[in-house]
Amino acid sequence: MNRKKIWQLPLPAAPSTDDYLSSVTIGERKPLNDKIRLVAYDPSWPSMFSLAANRIRSALSERALLIEHVGSTSVPGLSAKPFIDMVLVVEDSADEKSYVPLLEEQGFILRVREPGWFQHRFLILKSDGMEFQLHVFSSECEEVDRMLAFRDWLRRHDDDRRKYEETKRELADRTWRHVQNYADAKSEIVREILSRAREDLVSNIVPRA
Repeated sequence: MNRKKIWQLPLPAAPSTDDYLSSVTIGERKPLNDKIRLVAYDPSWPSMFSLAANRIRSALSERALLIEHVGSTSVPGLSAKPFIDMVLVVEDSADEKSYVPLLEEQGFILRVREPGWFQHRFLILKSDGMEFQLHVFSSECEEVDRMLAFRDWLRRHDDDRRKYEETKRELADRTWRHVQNYADAKSEIVREILSRAREDLVSNIVPRA
């Protein structure tokens, strides 16, 4: 699935409110009210992703248009929360009946439904002592391009990887009501790094006059 195209920078993110998080969460949402635990990069994370990705492919077959390892656990050398983040692209993420029941048979649980944000769906799987977090978007969703571009840029640019890690560690040492609030607080550094990734993409795609 070729996704090499020019995407736009995300708008500056507003902090998620308790009311919003409650409205999109399926089931109980327990506040964190604590610091964020980051762990050193584990070389076994890519193989853990591969095992989970194989379960998704077996369940969805051709419905799974793209499955990728994303987030900090997908970047060698980067500390991370000990969860494997994955992105799944299906034809229409709003059409839950076409994929959610099949994933549930594999042990995934649907936890978030966000119609107003790219029809994002979020499922979790706990297996073999690890938690897998699956983000689902529709085909051609630009957010997927940004997630992959951010991952690939950090894999290739040690300076931005270090800068991102320093910011993560500083923020992780604060107390957060919800993990999403921590994620929102990272949006400024993410947007800054994405701006460099986009500039590089444009220079390689758009022919010079």
